[in-house]
Amino acid sequence: MPWLKWLPWRYLLRGLARSHGFLDPMAVLAGLQRFAQPSEVNQPVELLRAGALFHARGLINSRVIQHNLDWVWPYWIERQFNPADDAFVPRAFSLTHVNLTHRNWTAVGWPECPDLPIVDPRGLLTPIYDGWSLDSWIVLENGERLLPSRAGNSIQRLELRQGPVVTTETTHGDLRLLSRASVEPVAQGLVCQLQLEASSDRDGWLVLALRPYNPEGISFIHRIELTPERTGWLVDEKSRIIFSALADRHHVSDYKGGDVSIHLNDRDDQEQAECNVGMATAAALFKLEVGQSRTVKVHVPLDWTPKTEASSVTWASTLEGVCALHLPDKHFQFLYNAALHTLVLHSVDDIYPGPYTYKRFWFRDAAFILHAMLCAGFSERVERALDRFPSRQTPTGYFRSQDGEWDSNGEALWIMHRFCEVTNRPLNTDWWYAAWRGARWIVRKRLKEENQALHMGLLPAGFSAEHLGPNDYYYWDDFWGIAGLHSAAALADRIGDKEPGRAFALEAQDFQRALDMSLDLVAERIGNPAMPASPYRRLDAGAIGSIAGGYPLQLQSPDNPRLLATVEFLLKNCFFGGGFFQDMIHSGINAYLTLHVAQVLLRAGDPRYRELMGAVAGLASPTGQWPEAIHPRTRGGCMGDGQHVWAAAEWILMIRSCFLREEGDTLIMGEGIFPEWLYQQETLSFGPAPTAFGTVSMTIEPEKTASAETVNIKWEGVWHRKSPRIEVRLPGFVPFHVLSGETGAQLIKAL
Repeated sequence: MPWLKWLPWRYLLRGLARSHGFLDPMAVLAGLQRFAQPSEVNQPVELLRAGALFHARGLINSRVIQHNLDWVWPYWIERQFNPADDAFVPRAFSLTHVNLTHRNWTAVGWPECPDLPIVDPRGLLTPIYDGWSLDSWIVLENGERLLPSRAGNSIQRLELRQGPVVTTETTHGDLRLLSRASVEPVAQGLVCQLQLEASSDRDGWLVLALRPYNPEGISFIHRIELTPERTGWLVDEKSRIIFSALADRHHVSDYKGGDVSIHLNDRDDQEQAECNVGMATAAALFKLEVGQSRTVKVHVPLDWTPKTEASSVTWASTLEGVCALHLPDKHFQFLYNAALHTLVLHSVDDIYPGPYTYKRFWFRDAAFILHAMLCAGFSERVERALDRFPSRQTPTGYFRSQDGEWDSNGEALWIMHRFCEVTNRPLNTDWWYAAWRGARWIVRKRLKEENQALHMGLLPAGFSAEHLGPNDYYYWDDFWGIAGLHSAAALADRIGDKEPGRAFALEAQDFQRALDMSLDLVAERIGNPAMPASPYRRLDAGAIGSIAGGYPLQLQSPDNPRLLATVEFLLKNCFFGGGFFQDMIHSGINAYLTLHVAQVLLRAGDPRYRELMGAVAGLASPTGQWPEAIHPRTRGGCMGDGQHVWAAAEWILMIRSCFLREEGDTLIMGEGIFPEWLYQQETLSFGPAPTAFGTVSMTIEPEKTASAETVNIKWEGVWHRKSPRIEVRLPGFVPFHVLSGETGAQLIKAL
């Protein structure tokens, strides 16, 4: 109704707030906006919506948890509410209670299934997105209990033999509980499977517990029914849970009665529970005989109907032919393999940077994730994702994931060009039309104010990457805008459309001049060639965004003084515990941003990249995952998704750069190989690895003779055109250039 916009909403809202003794909301909002540069979008609606949902759960948590600490809670609550623990967070004036210390979980799944059950660090399984969870305990006749979320001795692993399986083994004295969570095919489709194994030297019970929460907090359960056969539950009249054995005992409770864990010694069974609060709990008990192991399997059917072409897909077929790695460093090897599985799980319908908190699309995350997938050999999946890009473009040409982020067009154009460059496939005409419109949007979006030298010719102030700070003229956006125009020019050449190609190339050059002029003026202002986050910021952690010109875009040379000065500032002032510590928003150690710095160091020939890679490997969870940001004390997640796909993507790209990388018209081999990998007399291999020049497979065989140390390096290339210029730069060995047609060489240890 058009007349609604004419109502004096601001005055009505201000008057209502004052009449109830609240601060004037309009004055508060105006004050907040003064901390940012003027922008057409102050806060993306999508981000506000996500934050509101996040803290709505946190508000519910605050109403439930602290008044019921006799319940059995998830691992993060048991630690975060324990005053003796490093993870303890005082509640005081906090309106919401959210997971700030152990945002860690691991997804299990199937290659073409969008459902992603998650497992927390102590085996708590959340089989349905944002739903309730299943836990397991051991309870003895004398009342002694083994509760994984409270236990001191628990080991978690990720097995990858036939797809991801998360195993959690918890012990206490003679009590042993092992859970295995996975997604498995059955005749009817796919199920989330929880296999429990328990043993005790005393009489007791294996307990399967249905919990009204997950790793974020409360998730309501209003009704629970035990099936007449005592082999499963029906939850809220829609979700089925199936046991492989009959429950020997069964107990339920509601919020008023307290947690079902309080009632496990009740002798009378209850078959169903209803709770209008939404805190119903249930426990199915299976008898444990002295000295005998008991196994129970639990199935939760997934609501998934495979497409015809996806019905026969397996993990083996999905990973066949992808870029394989063989290293003597088994931890690095495991992290690489785990990352490959992570990329597959999060690229079914769309590209998601996480299985839970971040199960939504952003162009920024997608560009990096798709690049890793492309370099790992998942070209069909990448193409499928890129086919969806044009549908996300507005009529103005804006590639929109959320308003106010001006980097998205450059990211979309860059990854589209990389796909064509690496696969050598002809350009899809739909892609070209979207790319042309996207490049024109960048051209039109650039600022024209001639009296504002610091940001003249740059992109407007925007929200950009949310961890850089308030709205500003971020250099991150500008580097991506320039790269996008170069990519559009290359795509035009590929399709034979010469005129827009020349126009976009000239625009890219003009944009680069404007950026260089701004950086020159800023260097004079701050007395340092390092690049801050924006022309109006001092050097701070936000400068991490400005190294995009070096990695991944290579708009700056490896020895660019601005780039290297920025990295030196970050290393000196913004690192903690071996990794980049992002003070703004994330307030934690970032694995993927640490690897961005490592990539710049590797390009510059600086061996400190090895320290950063080692630190990132050490920050991984026992299941080989990284949360978006890592708590400096607990080493658990403190921000974002507990399994951050962008971080997994960066690990794959970092390993690739160690073996081979493109630098202009040159393919560089072996520059990042760790010297200690060559001392173990084990063959290293990598490939088949897609590159802009073709697909390469390489091996490195160390040898030790009586007179010298030598290494045999061999490669095979299926080149798009002729063999490229190749430089072999194995650390500690004499570097050399490869003549066209060569496929191997013997390197001699440098003096």
